[in-house]
Amino acid sequence: MQINGGVRFCEQGMKASIRAMHVQSEILGMINENVIGFDKVGYQRREPVVSSFTEFIGVHGLSSTVDDQVGRIMVSKNPLDITMANKGYFQIQTPVGVQLTRDGRFKLDREGNLLNLEDNPVLSDAGMPIKLPVVPDNPAQVVVNTKGKISVYSKDSNRLLDAGYLGIVDSNGMAVLDPDVKQGYNEYSNVSIQNEFLAVKPVVRNFEANRQIFLIESSNLQKVISQLGSVS
Repeated sequence: MQINGGVRFCEQGMKASIRAMHVQSEILGMINENVIGFDKVGYQRREPVVSSFTEFIGVHGLSSTVDDQVGRIMVSKNPLDITMANKGYFQIQTPVGVQLTRDGRFKLDREGNLLNLEDNPVLSDAGMPIKLPVVPDNPAQVVVNTKGKISVYSKDSNRLLDAGYLGIVDSNGMAVLDPDVKQGYNEYSNVSIQNEFLAVKPVVRNFEANRQIFLIESSNLQKVISQLGSVS
């Protein structure tokens, strides 16, 4: 007695080409999103990840990963613009929970709370919203050192008062010990326009190849249907 086993997969070329074009369209969407995010502060490029079963299950086998390399750091005129020369994320308290971001464009409200541009509180290393002990007359009176320690000048005592440390963590939520914080700088995206345009070419080429297969299969199917109609 002989036992035969294995997995056999066979389907029409039209289905395979449609599925492939769908996957390539999603990849093109990621590349387009990277290009759009080129000039965005704190944006990190997305890298498509194609699994070995994507050709069989389509977009369900496609995922993405975030490139966490440091982007382009540029001087800003705002002392409340803060960035990091090393990897890490600021923690922001939002209505849907704590979110991580590289966008360090902060501001102060009338009570001295440190907020992001969407008016969400910036969290300290203790997980609490940062509030300055005194409200400065000028944002330049706020000092942030390389470790993320925030101090503010007090006219009454004529000295710097500590307001705590920025809660800087990695993608897993672990504290970053050496974030190399820079005050008065913005970090723009880590996207390279040249690399994104180079990445488009093979995707477009594959899309066109599958499109041609689809057109050929569609033409053959039309011929078969026409011949069947004439025979009947």
